[in-house]
Amino acid sequence: MKNSLSINTIESFNKNVSQSKHTNAVRNATFRNDLNEVAMNWDNFRKIDHSFSDVITGEMPTTNQKSSGRCWGFAGLNLFRIHLGRKYNLKDFQFSQSYFMFWDKLEKSNYFLESILKTADKNWNSRIIMHLLSNPIQDGGQWDMWLNLVNKYGVVPQSEMPESFSSSRSAVMNRLITRKLRENAMILRNEKNNGSTDEDLQKLKITFLEEIYKMLTIHLGNPPNSFDWQTRDKKRKFIRYENLTPKSFYNNHVGLKLEDFVCLINCPMSDKQYNKVYTVEFLGNVVEGNPIRYLNVENNTMKEATIKSLQNNEPVWFGCDVGKHFHRDLGVMDIDLFDYNSFYDLQFGMDKASRLEYGDSEMTHAMLFTGVDIDRNNNPKKWRVENSWGNKGGDKGYHIMTDKWFDEYNYEVVIHKNHLPEKLLKLYQEEKAISLDPWDPMGALAK
Repeated sequence: MKNSLSINTIESFNKNVSQSKHTNAVRNATFRNDLNEVAMNWDNFRKIDHSFSDVITGEMPTTNQKSSGRCWGFAGLNLFRIHLGRKYNLKDFQFSQSYFMFWDKLEKSNYFLESILKTADKNWNSRIIMHLLSNPIQDGGQWDMWLNLVNKYGVVPQSEMPESFSSSRSAVMNRLITRKLRENAMILRNEKNNGSTDEDLQKLKITFLEEIYKMLTIHLGNPPNSFDWQTRDKKRKFIRYENLTPKSFYNNHVGLKLEDFVCLINCPMSDKQYNKVYTVEFLGNVVEGNPIRYLNVENNTMKEATIKSLQNNEPVWFGCDVGKHFHRDLGVMDIDLFDYNSFYDLQFGMDKASRLEYGDSEMTHAMLFTGVDIDRNNNPKKWRVENSWGNKGGDKGYHIMTDKWFDEYNYEVVIHKNHLPEKLLKLYQEEKAISLDPWDPMGALAK
């Protein structure tokens, strides 16, 4: 057949490749070595350093999410601890990452079961049902999901709910809870389609959620209702607060008003307009909480707001596609760091919009901006990034993102409303959100 891949064609491939000195050379170099080490543009790397013109105060030793997908919550808690650390002059501090994980899993379970009830009229193999069943309580999340958890449950020091094996290595826990939730979904769909009342369905759902609560308690422990907090500051001054609740701890000691923050995205896809607000169907955790809400803006707008925040001594939560053109050990995100074009002797030509539309990129990870390097013409050169992968990569866990990398692979920032032009703030606050399909790239969760 003329459309098949013939043996003659394959033989011509082999002949051409075998005669290529370039192919033979890079094959030999790569056979026992990591691709990125062979393709490294070392001349470009030597130009990068960890000095920045603008760095916020209050940086602390980096945290480590280990083998879990909790980066979005780690980034949120790392943002909070900067403010807490400044207030009490702390050298180091960590909030409990297990605490937010516990409530996120429970709320995601409820959100999933409610979504199953809403879609019970759909065939089990419809795209939406398959999507809901695919990963109902994955670790990942978005800013608005983080906001909902903090507003409802507050935060606690790590000492009050420390890390467990399952919080740091969540795969087995997630797999077994997911199995139970899929079983629950089957039962609820059958009951609803067989005529059960809404009241009976809710009672059944609560029974299922109690089982999930028990499983979470086994893996993560019991979340505290009240606690005392005591520590020493940088000057060894003793600090103690008693009879705290998770919400009072947040409200009185962290004190950030999360409703004052705005989530900006840069999405140049052909079906998305700039200066429009978007949401994503069936994406969330707290049923009664705020829905996902993004304002799509041009890259320069997002950069300007981020720079204003950093120069006002405010760290910035952001989401990006961290795995692209990233050297983990060196802690550098730079699209010129690896010369893949020369290595393969071919061109990689997709732009940011095409990569999103054709499945080559999406937001995968959330971190903090804690600094920026501004040149003499007042343009950003590179960005300082606090990651949550421990202290081994980069500058003790702090990474470098070049400005060109920001353009191509950064998708989302969360900034205080004061740093957004009034016209755009009004759009964000008042415009009705355009609803995106659950599988849209802008529905990707940071892990």
